[in-house]
Amino acid sequence: MRVTTRLFCLGASVLLAVAGQTGAAGARGLPDTYVVSRAPGVLPEGIAVARDGTVYVSSDGTGRLFRGHVGDPELRPFAARGIDDRTSTLGVHTDRRGRVYSVGGASLTVHDERGRLLARRTAEDGPLGTADLNDLVITRDAVYVTDWANPVVHRAELRHGRLGPLRPWLDIRGANPRFPARYWLLNGIVADREGGTLLVASNGTEALWRVDTSSREVEQVRLDDESFGADGMVLRGRTLYAVINYGAPSGVYVAELSQDLRTGAVRHRITGEPFDLPTTLARHGCRLYVVNSQLDDPPGEPPYTVSAIADPSCPRTA
Repeated sequence: MRVTTRLFCLGASVLLAVAGQTGAAGARGLPDTYVVSRAPGVLPEGIAVARDGTVYVSSDGTGRLFRGHVGDPELRPFAARGIDDRTSTLGVHTDRRGRVYSVGGASLTVHDERGRLLARRTAEDGPLGTADLNDLVITRDAVYVTDWANPVVHRAELRHGRLGPLRPWLDIRGANPRFPARYWLLNGIVADREGGTLLVASNGTEALWRVDTSSREVEQVRLDDESFGADGMVLRGRTLYAVINYGAPSGVYVAELSQDLRTGAVRHRITGEPFDLPTTLARHGCRLYVVNSQLDDPPGEPPYTVSAIADPSCPRTA
């Protein structure tokens, strides 16, 4: 979920979604804004919200992790052991057991809810050099990780809850051999419920790519020929939630995909306020939690925040 330096369509964006999104998000008494940190230089990047409402946010600026709850507007440092040497942490996700997976640099780590380090895996160098891990998705039998510096998806097997070695699994250049290898810039990654299909975002190609995990076949997802070089993403059934901050106005885009996840159309666009260069998002209930990274103007200005908005695809209740 790293942001390319070639972007930023800010300021002139207009709120295109349903009016009153921010107010709707707090209708049940939950905060509209969450403070990740008031310390300088944190630059939040990734986010995960567990089933019980626990929120984890990563820091691109320091490598630390922060933890809170959807009912509390203030997050606090999460004492994740064994990552003191990691100066940047990007993707963060939780599994059904509440374990916290995160990536930064060339390392993938797993922590329990108390911050104890359960596993650490280091990615091998790719065809262009040292790995720069960006985002991850957890399936029933594996963890798949994108590499910002190499056109590679890495994979670590999950067997009985144990994490295997992290190895290069797919060189995605075969999907478009004419595209320069160094500009693939792989970013967000999600999987369907069965783990048989991955969707991988590429900032460089401004496209979304569908990967069959059995055959490793790769094809571009057709979204009405729109630029869709997403950063972070969430897939819920056939609804894809994505943050775009390059190639289109910066904000949250919600697309409805076909049953086979090969085609789709953007149904909602939420741009402009209340965001400050969003990088990714998480979904909990009928709310979307969007990270305001400030990565367009590092080190940014504290406080660093997450904005909560109503999910425009949720059924509306009286």
